[in-house]
Amino acid sequence: MSGDAWKEGGIDATGALMVLTLKVISCAINYSDGILKEEGLRESQKKYRLTKLPSLIEYFGYCLCCGSHFAGPVYEMKDYLDWTERKGIWANPIPSPLLPTLRALVQAGICMGLYLYLSPKFPLSRFSEPLYYEWGFWHRLFYQYMSGFTARWKYYFIWSISEAAIIISGLGFTGWSESSPPKAKWDRAKNVDVLGVELAGSAVQLPAVWNIQVSTWLRYYVYERLIQKGKKPGFLQLLGTQTVSAIWHGLYPGYIIFFVQSALMINGSRVIYRWQQAVSNSVLRSILAFLNFAYTLLVLNYSCIGFQVLSFKETLASYQSVYYVGTIVPIVCLLLGNVIKPARKPKAQKAE
Repeated sequence: MSGDAWKEGGIDATGALMVLTLKVISCAINYSDGILKEEGLRESQKKYRLTKLPSLIEYFGYCLCCGSHFAGPVYEMKDYLDWTERKGIWANPIPSPLLPTLRALVQAGICMGLYLYLSPKFPLSRFSEPLYYEWGFWHRLFYQYMSGFTARWKYYFIWSISEAAIIISGLGFTGWSESSPPKAKWDRAKNVDVLGVELAGSAVQLPAVWNIQVSTWLRYYVYERLIQKGKKPGFLQLLGTQTVSAIWHGLYPGYIIFFVQSALMINGSRVIYRWQQAVSNSVLRSILAFLNFAYTLLVLNYSCIGFQVLSFKETLASYQSVYYVGTIVPIVCLLLGNVIKPARKPKAQKAE
């Protein structure tokens, strides 16, 4: 519950504790998976299961590794042990991490500069000032977009610095590409794809480009484990995962509202995407693709105000100021999705 201090620029131990929480949980679950038989386990379970209890120093080393302790990213105990013991992809000498580290540092510098430039122009305090409510609808909507856009550069900066720290240690190395000639990959510490977030064509893409390692953690340890065998995942699994994420971030109403909103946002975007895939006309398909992009831009920046202001009163006031447009549009899409259902492609008949 230190969100109010973070809003004012303060930093305390909660950031490190958030990362530590994920590491402790994943380590415990992976050890539990190691006791089970491999048959019936998902690929991620087979890949990261621990068949042997880590020693105390290995456990503390994993939990408190300097490069990721304060801001992440989260990674797996299995990878950490392979790195420290020079096993797996680290068994042979790895390429120089210097250039990828410099790239991450340059990206961090640009992100910090943009945040320092934009933040005085679009302060969060504006949402509680009379001036904001004197503006027209489109002006208020634009300010919400710019407020979210500005806040994201702070996270881009933090994650880029962490990425540089993990890369320079060698832990960030993830192997070689399949291109010719092969290129070294340094994706283990990659936590954000800046252009992927800002130009996302669909809300479904956002978990794969924003806070990437935490999104992966939530998929492996929450989402996939909520799916019953033989059944397809649905809205409830998504909502459950987003609720866990909200509680992990903190018990502020703004976090809870944001992550419930994000579940609506992603499901609404899926409906538009299904329509897009069902049409054969290239012009109509392009129009639907643009609508999905605009939908994602609108709903994401509307929703993230709750993540920033945190209080229930301020969150609802900011949503009300634009007539709850970012809540109504996803609900309308979901309702229309139940009415306008794309025709399923006929299954090929089996030869008798």
